[in-house]
Amino acid sequence: MIEGQEDVTWDDWVALAQTAERSGFDALFRSDHYLSVMGRTERGSLDAWSTVNALAARTETIRLGTMVSPTSFRHPSVLAKSVVTADHVSGGRVELGLGAGWLEAEHRAYGFPFHDTRTRMDVLEEQLQIIRGQWGDGPFSFDGEHYRVEQLDALPKPVQRPGPRLIIGGSGGARSVRLAATYADEYNTVFPTAKFCRELRERLDDRLPLSIMTGVLVGADGTEYDARVKRLEEWSGSADVADAWITGDVDSAVEQLKELADAGVERAMLQNLLHRDLDHVELIGREIIPALAP
Repeated sequence: MIEGQEDVTWDDWVALAQTAERSGFDALFRSDHYLSVMGRTERGSLDAWSTVNALAARTETIRLGTMVSPTSFRHPSVLAKSVVTADHVSGGRVELGLGAGWLEAEHRAYGFPFHDTRTRMDVLEEQLQIIRGQWGDGPFSFDGEHYRVEQLDALPKPVQRPGPRLIIGGSGGARSVRLAATYADEYNTVFPTAKFCRELRERLDDRLPLSIMTGVLVGADGTEYDARVKRLEEWSGSADVADAWITGDVDSAVEQLKELADAGVERAMLQNLLHRDLDHVELIGREIIPALAP
């Protein structure tokens, strides 16, 4: 999982996608932000779904998606159409992570509305209904508090049926869990401990897979790991890594990921902040992915 708003260029994206695909990663996800979440205003971001569409034409097997797209950035009909376009370009390899949005500064900067939490969740629910409706078979219309959609049908339909995998991002609150059970194919939470995942797994619908997004910083050995810690400090301004991150040498990283799997986590989106360190990507693909294979 790459934080695209932290100055990830198009050349960076191509190199990351090709390296990840070659290294055996199942998927490449990107954040959907327009401003640096680190407060680094000199860093820019390419649009998330434009990037996914472009990468879909430059890759062959790796799945692509957002983690997660804020509902405030795009009208749901536009978002649904952007995802369908990427689904066709990729031959059915895209996934949509959707959330209510949280970074108020980028909303002010770009002129997006930033409502209170309850309203943002209301908007999220309406967008879920509209996106599912437009991906479904037959005509669809919708008349809600925030959106009104009138159409005979939305064509073409996605390659993947009944639609691309739809992931709800949340922190385990009652409403996001309910929305996921009703509309989603997966529930994702960020930077969790194994204990939190175990508790969350008990609250989720049995059919709903649980995934996580968490930081990753690993090395083949202690020396390589320490070097990456130093590079992270230079890039982000801090060498602090959260307890929930996957860190250390390869054996330690594998042990941490297995503990999360035992807690009910079915897949992990590993947030790689050192996006130009392709050796880091290759190490995970070469040493960690095979160690976790069934």
